[in-house]
Amino acid sequence: MQPTALLVTGLVAGLVAGTASCTAVQGGLLIGLLTRPSDGNPGSPHPVHTTCQRPDAERQAPVAWFLAGRLAAYSVTGALLGLLGSAVRLPPTLRAVLLVAAGVAVIAYALNLLRRDRPACAPNDLPDEPHSPGGVGRASLLGAATILVPCGVTLGMEMVAVSSASAVGGAAVMAGFVAGTAPAFAVLGYVLRKVARTRLVKVAAAVAVAAGVWTVGAGLNLGGWLPTPPLPASAAATVTKPGRPAPQATTSGRTATAGVGAPAGQTVTIWATSEGYRPGAVMARAGVPVEVVFKLVNQGCTRTVTIAGQDLALPATVRLPPQRPGILRYVCGMGMYSGFINFS
Repeated sequence: MQPTALLVTGLVAGLVAGTASCTAVQGGLLIGLLTRPSDGNPGSPHPVHTTCQRPDAERQAPVAWFLAGRLAAYSVTGALLGLLGSAVRLPPTLRAVLLVAAGVAVIAYALNLLRRDRPACAPNDLPDEPHSPGGVGRASLLGAATILVPCGVTLGMEMVAVSSASAVGGAAVMAGFVAGTAPAFAVLGYVLRKVARTRLVKVAAAVAVAAGVWTVGAGLNLGGWLPTPPLPASAAATVTKPGRPAPQATTSGRTATAGVGAPAGQTVTIWATSEGYRPGAVMARAGVPVEVVFKLVNQGCTRTVTIAGQDLALPATVRLPPQRPGILRYVCGMGMYSGFINFS
């Protein structure tokens, strides 16, 4: 695929599918940037309320640097993926740790803000002077850090970058994706700036705490560190009898495989929807090879799945070797939706 076509692919994916999911996962970092309280000039007993006199364009500078850092990080990552392939992608466990760390950081920012009593027009409302090295560096680094906590659609774009086998193509699709999601981040930043200069700043801090908690929970779910809930006894799945050919669902023309490539003795079919995986809990026989066929119903964060230590873009087929009795958990790339296969 030509770089121009890849750029358009990323742009459309960002506008259509990435806006909601990426702002949900990565917006917490922007909230942490824009709600970070500043102490003003510590040497002055009467801080100057400089924020109120700044033009809107100047107050929005941290958001612009945040987006610039995000564009740079995604473009470089796309180029590396195109050159080196999937070897440069972060494993699910490391992504889970980074999600938890990002959530904790956002919660710390928000709690610090809740402990302060600030006037409606606060002194030095910005995290740093927008054109100072500290302000530019912090905003840019936080924007670049969003590559470490990718949403589900981001993972899908990374796989497209890998399949391009080209540094230019990989950079194009990732840059297009950032451009497609940029309007949502810009609107979020504008709203946060307006709120930060009113008494609603406490509400924004409470929302930031909720976003941080949600991010921590997603990381724990992605890492498989949450307890497995009781599964309904009536859980059932579409299982093909041994020896019967299983349907084939592929990713980029290739069957995705986890574990050994032995013929499957049974097939489980799972549908990925915008509201989760259906059925959410399925039964399979232990001690028999199994093919898990993921079929994509509509776009959303469930379009990527992490199962058996692999990230896959759907539709895809996962071949698993014989499993011991127990429960296998799989999650979407954001750690938001889970599913379970009960081997018995």
